[in-house]
Amino acid sequence: MNAQNQALAEGSTMLGPYEQSAAAKAAYDARWARIMACVRLEQPDRMPVGMHSFFWPATHGGLTFKELMYDYGKAKKACLDVVTEFEPDGVFPLLMGTALGNALEKLDFKQLQWPGHGVGEMQPFQYLDREYMKAEEYDEFLFDPTGFYIHTYLPRVAGAFEGFAKLPDFLGLHYFRLVHGIRPFALPEVRESFDRIVAAAEEVNVMFSHHLDWVQQINAAGYPLFNGVNSVSPYDFIADYFRGATGMMKDLYRHKDKLKQVLDKAAIFLARMTIKNARLSGNPIVFIPTHWAPDAFMSPKQFEEFWWPPFRRMMLELIEADLIPMPMWESDCTKRLEVIKDIPAGKCIYWFERTDMVKAFEVLGDRVALRGNLSPSMLTTGTPQDVDAAVKHLVDKVWNQGGKLILDGAFGIPDETPVANVRAMFDAARKYAG
Repeated sequence: MNAQNQALAEGSTMLGPYEQSAAAKAAYDARWARIMACVRLEQPDRMPVGMHSFFWPATHGGLTFKELMYDYGKAKKACLDVVTEFEPDGVFPLLMGTALGNALEKLDFKQLQWPGHGVGEMQPFQYLDREYMKAEEYDEFLFDPTGFYIHTYLPRVAGAFEGFAKLPDFLGLHYFRLVHGIRPFALPEVRESFDRIVAAAEEVNVMFSHHLDWVQQINAAGYPLFNGVNSVSPYDFIADYFRGATGMMKDLYRHKDKLKQVLDKAAIFLARMTIKNARLSGNPIVFIPTHWAPDAFMSPKQFEEFWWPPFRRMMLELIEADLIPMPMWESDCTKRLEVIKDIPAGKCIYWFERTDMVKAFEVLGDRVALRGNLSPSMLTTGTPQDVDAAVKHLVDKVWNQGGKLILDGAFGIPDETPVANVRAMFDAARKYAG
């Protein structure tokens, strides 16, 4: 760790602002320039390396996963330490990804179990795949998505919103009806919901202030955030958070027309939400995990009919707004490569988890920058020599062949990865493509 990073780490519990030295600014600009050169399909001075993780900073710092979720001070230091030690070119907003325990508790969030709440203190998140919107509610969602959110969806997914089921129907409130119609706001359960939501929002503000402080610290040391916001594809939005896996797979056959209408509508409001949030963040890169795109989850015909069209429409909206979509194509998406190539060149980063990166480069190398994809099993159970060899393979077969590759794990650094293997990943990147 250099002297600047050491001084920053020792002062990591202090609140900002933090001044960026000329040397740190030059390092920050160089790191960001590497990433942007890859996006534009230009050759940077060396291969950039990303740092994406959830609970690995706890492993590295000797904390429990629960501590990373609930203790802002410890989480901030742990997330700062991994950045200053390994010196990545771009960093995932590490604090925003994990330090949510207090806010989740106050929301009484029901779609997730997390360390110390439903699972053990050293276990990661566990999403609860359930039917949060029934098939017969498609019409209600299509007619008034906001009303469905307020009266039905939010009370189902977070206990703090339960009183909202008693709120009036806002469509049609007018003139004296507006006066008469607000009576439900005086109900005890509605008042209680507002109190609980305010308490949760205040907790989120506390968490966000720690996030901003941490970002100022890493920026002052010369490290940019890789992405400012996350988003979701329209299909995954409905499949994951509304219909559930079983319901959505049935809908492909039983409610295909209404499903397409919902996906078209979701593509519009998800794009608008993402553009607004990304502009507020000041960072153009949008991280988009994709959960239902893999080859094993639906046929090529279904992918081309249901999954890809609304997502492509959404990505084009983001690109038109001068943003850089970065879909993280989970699992194996080899059968999708020719289809997902249909986007403007030099505008996106495609991050692949298990897809053969050499094949991805052959199909997409003239279209997008690539990110990934060191095997999680190799990172967690292999040796530093294994990691070195895997990095060399990607450098030889992709980077040295003209591919614009941003090195990372398949889905970042797995929680259980030995520190020596992470060090080997960064060292090999600089040794073979530095």
